[in-house]
Amino acid sequence: MATGRLGVGDTLGALNAALGPGGPVWFKETRARHLRARDFLAPRRALQARFEDGQVPESVFRAIASLQGPSVAPVLHCVPTPAGLSLQLQRPAVFERVLGAVAAYAAPATPASPGRRVVLHCPALRGAPCGLRLSQLRAVLVADHLARALRAHGVCVCLVPAVRDPHMLTFLQQLRVDWPAASERASTKTLRSRALAELTSAHDGGILASGVLGRLYLKELVEEQGRAAGYDPNLDNCLVTEDLLSVLAELQEVVQHWPEDSDPGLAGAPDAGTDSCMVVHVVSCEEEFQQQKLDLLWWKLDDQAPLRQKYLVCGPVKVAGAPGTLMTAPEYYELRHTQVCKTSALRHGGDLAQDPAWTEIFGVLSVATIKFEMLSTAPQSQLLLALANSSISTKGTKSGTFVMYNCARLATLFEGFTHSVEQGLYPTFPPVSSLDFSLLRDEGEWLLLFNSILPFPDLLSRIAVQAFTAPGRHITAHTETVCKFLVQLSMDFSSYYNRVHILGEPQPHLFGQMFARLQLLRAVREVLHAGLAMLGLPPLNHI
Repeated sequence: MATGRLGVGDTLGALNAALGPGGPVWFKETRARHLRARDFLAPRRALQARFEDGQVPESVFRAIASLQGPSVAPVLHCVPTPAGLSLQLQRPAVFERVLGAVAAYAAPATPASPGRRVVLHCPALRGAPCGLRLSQLRAVLVADHLARALRAHGVCVCLVPAVRDPHMLTFLQQLRVDWPAASERASTKTLRSRALAELTSAHDGGILASGVLGRLYLKELVEEQGRAAGYDPNLDNCLVTEDLLSVLAELQEVVQHWPEDSDPGLAGAPDAGTDSCMVVHVVSCEEEFQQQKLDLLWWKLDDQAPLRQKYLVCGPVKVAGAPGTLMTAPEYYELRHTQVCKTSALRHGGDLAQDPAWTEIFGVLSVATIKFEMLSTAPQSQLLLALANSSISTKGTKSGTFVMYNCARLATLFEGFTHSVEQGLYPTFPPVSSLDFSLLRDEGEWLLLFNSILPFPDLLSRIAVQAFTAPGRHITAHTETVCKFLVQLSMDFSSYYNRVHILGEPQPHLFGQMFARLQLLRAVREVLHAGLAMLGLPPLNHI
């Protein structure tokens, strides 16, 4: 059996190269009705633009038929159709390659990035949870998700600020947000001396308020060549306070003296100084103006401030039907938790909230509901929350509860198989190398492999790479990608599971297909668990 992880991106690259010079033409099919006949398509119009009269040379067909490479999927046939060049893969061979190395498809496709460092700064965490607005909660969840995606990609990540408020720490733990706690404050002595030399308090007249050191004018700095892009043109006056210097001191300390325990992957990483570090300020749209002042102040007072400071600005969060209501993050959590408990009580009967065995499950379901609501929309866009009970139904196919429900269904399936083996109904699971994957003929099986398992590594890599390649001052990290992927995977799995009987009759002639199907669903489970881990959500065994 060939080795190496198959890749959708690598296969597309090889197919486009086979067409000769020019831009990309091929694309991967995703719709079930198209996948019945083809896996990739080169559209007719694009071929007409590439080749005279749209006639594809015979040499191209030969090149496509002989495509090879450790990460290139094997081709079965490529034929001209009214839609264009239609290509189908050797599906049993693809099943064998992928399902023979399941763990490889639950990790990012691209190699790790040793020495690459990112500071994720989320200023909303400097307050108390009772003052945390929904838009700020969204920024916190986006930052936590982005941190997990970057770390999975091998990037060294440091999270700022370290949280001081014990109630905030408790709330973050409740939300399953992994954020550091504060130990001691960074010294502001050097920054304070530099600030006092730059300030214009003597020209202001009057007495400065407590904690205010003076005023700094930023207009000139905003207009400097190369730094004006992306800054608000109204930025000018900045009141320099002790609190502001304390914020800067913490950022400065992290960038100049990267904490060794900030990331398991940091050990042995080269110290390339501040040039190797990028700071991403993850803020709500209400916080961006003040954060830009801090950004400029840092450059003004610190000659070693990182050159790459970018913004991930999260759009506003509105509550449907309650335009004047200001709901705090803890109130939002309590509402969802209450709804989860009530819905489960109706489904199972009794007050399960008093059962310790269900306490953990209700907490996970509440957080899953919140994270899928907050993260399923591109962070830059406005988010409209519907607070009705329908948002937490296991039948609502776009909800976090629906994803967790299907996660539990997978667990129940494998528990059922293990129990049947213990009873002697089924033999133990054979070596994967002995399985016959040509028995996987149902279109739902190919849909799960081709749309979910095979492309998952590329999906994880795209989330991390976008944070580094976005031009300008602002980045548009597509943190909604994982949520949408998990919802679609759950829908495809649910459709397949409702239609196909996986654990069949204990007849020896049926075992081959059953084991092949179980191995496919093992891969689905691995990918589903890996996707949930990117959101800080543990898998559930039952709901």
